[in-house]
Amino acid sequence: MMYVVFLGAPGAGKGTQAAVVAEKIKLEHVASGDLFRQALEKGTELGKQVKSYMEKGMLVPDEITIRMVLDKISKMDSQTGIILDGFPRTLKQAEELDKALAGQSRGIDKAVYIKVGEKELLKRLSGRWICRNCQAPYHIIDSPPKVKGKCDACGGELYQRADDTLETARKRLEVYFTQTAPLIDYYQKTGKLLEINGEGKIDEISRRIVTALKAGRS
Repeated sequence: MMYVVFLGAPGAGKGTQAAVVAEKIKLEHVASGDLFRQALEKGTELGKQVKSYMEKGMLVPDEITIRMVLDKISKMDSQTGIILDGFPRTLKQAEELDKALAGQSRGIDKAVYIKVGEKELLKRLSGRWICRNCQAPYHIIDSPPKVKGKCDACGGELYQRADDTLETARKRLEVYFTQTAPLIDYYQKTGKLLEINGEGKIDEISRRIVTALKAGRS
C-alpha cells in the first residue's frame, strides 16, 4: 500500500498529473475538487457552501474538506494505495489526515510537490475559457479557438468562469502561498517531500514524478 499526496499551487497541474500517474503506477485517484463538484451538482447545502468559497477564490474551510475526503477514503477498498489530489491544503488538514491513517496503522509515504513559477501560474490560470454549449476548454495562449469567442467544435459562445479571471487567479495564488505552502516544510521535515519541476510537457512531468516515486519505493 502506498499513500501519496500531491502538492502545488492552483494551475500547477496537480489534477492532470495525479490522474496520469495514478494510472501508470496503479493507484486510486481521489481528488477533493471532484468531491466538491459532486456536492455542487447535487445542490446540497454543503454544495452551496462550497460554491460560495470557490467563486471567491478562497479555500473551502477545513472542517468541510476534511469530512468529505476522509469519508471518501474510508469507503474505498484499495489494494495498492491512493493518490490524494488537492488534499491536504492546510497544516490542520495534514495533521487530521495523519491521525486518520495512523488509526489504520498507515501513513503518507510521499508528498509530491509540483513546482511552477508564479508568472507561468498566472498565465495558465487567467487564460482559460469554456464553451457554454459543450464545455470544451480553451486557453488564449496555449490553445486558442480559431475564431475569437467561438467554440471550434460547436460554434458555441466561450465564457470565462468567475474563478478563471486574472484578479481571482492572483487571489487564489495569494491564498495558496499563505495557507498551503507551509505544507512543503511539513513534509520536507519528515523526509517525505519530492520536489518536481512542473514546467514543460505533460508527459515529461509525468515521467519525472513516476521516476521519483519509484526511486522512493526502493
